[in-house]
Amino acid sequence: MPSLREDRPSITRKDVADHAGVSTAVVSYVVNEGPRNVAPATRARVLESISSLGYRPNAAARALKLGVSELVGLVLSDTANPYFAEFSRAIEKAATDKGLSVIFTNSALVQGQEHLQVQKLVARQVDGLLLGSTEDEPNLDSAREANVRVVMLDRSEPLAGFSSVGVDFREASRVAVEHLIWHGHRRIGLISGLPGGLTTSARELGWEDALRDAGLPLGPVVRGEWGRNGGYQSGMELLTDPNPPTAVYAISDLLAIGLLRALHEAHIDVPGSMAVVAFDGSSESEFSWPPLTVMRQPVDEMAEAAIAALGRPASTKPEHRSFTAELIVRQSCGCVPL
Repeated sequence: MPSLREDRPSITRKDVADHAGVSTAVVSYVVNEGPRNVAPATRARVLESISSLGYRPNAAARALKLGVSELVGLVLSDTANPYFAEFSRAIEKAATDKGLSVIFTNSALVQGQEHLQVQKLVARQVDGLLLGSTEDEPNLDSAREANVRVVMLDRSEPLAGFSSVGVDFREASRVAVEHLIWHGHRRIGLISGLPGGLTTSARELGWEDALRDAGLPLGPVVRGEWGRNGGYQSGMELLTDPNPPTAVYAISDLLAIGLLRALHEAHIDVPGSMAVVAFDGSSESEFSWPPLTVMRQPVDEMAEAAIAALGRPASTKPEHRSFTAELIVRQSCGCVPL
């Protein structure tokens, strides 16, 4: 099998300088975009020489010299979830705008895997770490020891010692359920996921808040595995209730989409016989049938805030940024005619 690397001498910065008729310092200024300005004609000549010779700057050597890698590590709990896929894309854009590159990893909802991914990213000398953890208090000893800044994602409340971003999940869930109450529903069920954590419990508490404030009893609760299949199985279980609810709040889009399949198979009209509202607001929610009414998380704004938090001076006190989810009304709640 032929080698993927060609046997040819490496092009050096001196080769580029000789080809362009400039000093190696000028080549460095062009490649590193500073610290001195380079005349446009000279810059164009250097860039033409770089292209002509096929010169590739040694990023690793540059990182050692500058003391930065310009790399951000990202650990998410489930990249198969469309919400996290969209969040990671927003993070990549925000990082690129700051001249940073992102290394993506996926813990696949496995706590031990998450800890291992954090250790690997720290070993690769990333400048910062963004963590959407499966744990309320993750083990970040390796990051602390290496003095790598960590920003927590998808947090309903702060984690001592770390900056974080997230939505006020409890308030957003209260708004979602109040919308169903506004439609006239008096028995509203809940579909949630296991294992739960602060984020899960905050969404469940918002459901409780809305019902208690309206003087309504708590509807049936079903907790299953995260994802479409979990929503489907939970929906099937919910339908065995002798007094099923007329509306359901699902705490994630994927749980809601699984629920919709269970309702379709049981010939339950949505929203005529059972209304559904979900949380997250991923693009998949717009293309389900019927399209889901959701509380949409502002992923672009949260991504920008997370990247900005990584760039703050080390002496800056960590802070928690709480964002507001937006109610997006579609057909599944009964507002928009099918």
